[in-house]
Amino acid sequence: MVDTKQTKTIGEHHVAAELARRGWAPAMTRDGLERTDILAVMTEGSDRRLVEIQVKGARGAKMDSISWPIGPKSQAPSLHGREYFVLVAIPTDLSQHPRCFVVPRIHVAAAAWISHMDWLTDPLAPAGKRNASVERARVLLGVFASYEDRWDLLEIDQSYAPVLLPPAYRNLALDERVGLPTGHEWRRVIPTW
Repeated sequence: MVDTKQTKTIGEHHVAAELARRGWAPAMTRDGLERTDILAVMTEGSDRRLVEIQVKGARGAKMDSISWPIGPKSQAPSLHGREYFVLVAIPTDLSQHPRCFVVPRIHVAAAAWISHMDWLTDPLAPAGKRNASVERARVLLGVFASYEDRWDLLEIDQSYAPVLLPPAYRNLALDERVGLPTGHEWRRVIPTW
């Protein structure tokens, strides 16, 4: 069984190193600071931009089967425009390197809801077989594939970030069967992607 504390440590340290390589000064927060694992300040240029990053690590032998649990706290509305996730896919094969997906918080929350509600309400699923609540949502790596190594997204507020979720997710967000969670920023105006 995988040690989840070690997975978290691998993810956080890997993200901190990647941030430093890109001109950010990362500071890991103490356990217990909700929603933020790393505070990072851009050190290059005149902009002293500060971002809050929540890191989620997941391990797997096959990259396409890696998924991240996105619980209720991760699905909560943003507190401001500089909240991001970095989802780290950690291969069990040590000859491979971790992969990072830089995703604005509002995109993660939408993806978790859409993925879970589509699965839960799938009309082709056998009746009574799917009953897990959205608090148990998991999102596969493929949903976030277009966010891989998009460190540039940290340089803009999330409301200006392009939505890189699969195009079908926009249709599902507009579908009554799936939709978006109460309080989600996109319920007012859904962006195009």
